[in-house]
Amino acid sequence: MANKAAVAKNKKQIMKMKNGNSKFKSVKFKNRCQVCGRPRGYIGRFKMCRICFRKAALNGELPGVRKISW
Repeated sequence: MANKAAVAKNKKQIMKMKNGNSKFKSVKFKNRCQVCGRPRGYIGRFKMCRICFRKAALNGELPGVRKISW
């Protein structure tokens, strides 16, 4: 389900950037979904992509989140 290699690589990049041991200082950090590893449609507050957020919200797994209608 999740692209574990991409998520692990991303965590290593974070640690290198925090420690200052990065070979390339100008590499931009890209946020990834913690569930599936998707880099696009990321919601930072929940650390998920929009697709996983929607699934979790509809299943009631996110406290305080509910569907709205108008």
